[in-house]
Amino acid sequence: MTTRRRLLLSLLGESPFQPATSWWRAIELEVVLRHGLPRGAGLDLGCGDGKLMRILLDASPGSASLVGVDVDPLETRDAMASGVYQRVHTAPGDRVPEHAASFDFVFSNSVLEHIDDLEPVIAEVARVLRPGGAFLFTVPARGFHDCLAGPVFPWSERQRYLERIDRRCAHRRYWDQAQWRTCLGRHGIELSHAIPYLTAPEAQRWETLSRFTAGLLYAIAGERMQPIQIQRALHMRRRGIRLPAWAAAALAAAISAGVQANASPRYGCLLVDARKRP
Repeated sequence: MTTRRRLLLSLLGESPFQPATSWWRAIELEVVLRHGLPRGAGLDLGCGDGKLMRILLDASPGSASLVGVDVDPLETRDAMASGVYQRVHTAPGDRVPEHAASFDFVFSNSVLEHIDDLEPVIAEVARVLRPGGAFLFTVPARGFHDCLAGPVFPWSERQRYLERIDRRCAHRRYWDQAQWRTCLGRHGIELSHAIPYLTAPEAQRWETLSRFTAGLLYAIAGERMQPIQIQRALHMRRRGIRLPAWAAAALAAAISAGVQANASPRYGCLLVDARKRP
């Protein structure tokens, strides 16, 4: 079994109501594992409920001492109960209640694209990192829109379709490597590597899956609620809800069927590895 398939099985088992997100995250975490998660004292910026980090740690050799931070108190409650973190803070990313130079690394998975005012958050990352510490994060990139197939009906306007996806996903930016290098550099953090992932076929499989899951719920709700709010309203995010292993395996096979990962030179996301200047 490939690393991606194992990750997908774990993600589907934990979150059976999010097949599209599980597909995306399996691809994402595979790239993180291939690159290597830093070791030592780490801050998980935008930790959510802790499930993703637990799956990542289970698949990664070595160990890390982690602190979680997230702005959502319902997510941090579950993150604290997950046993993954030594401490979990309910706080915004620009006001982390930890001492300066406390961490060997900061990790953030698909979080920075949602933040309106990003500069103070990057400044806070620089504050809590030790000199030479790593800032490893994943984000959708400039090519994300180009990777999508677009609306089902040919008479629908592509731009309006893309804007609707951005609203549903709460994506605020799609930066390329140069833009991230400039932003990080203003705060004493140097970009070392930017690794592309999520090919056009993979992005289009996410697009199809989300069209009939989160996209459908978003349309039914009249675009008034974000997917996480809809999931909570429908009690989908209750702890203890799991998909049986056999069902997760069948769903994983169906989700993955026919996707040619290397069939396109276009990529929709970046894994960025940066280091705080000594």
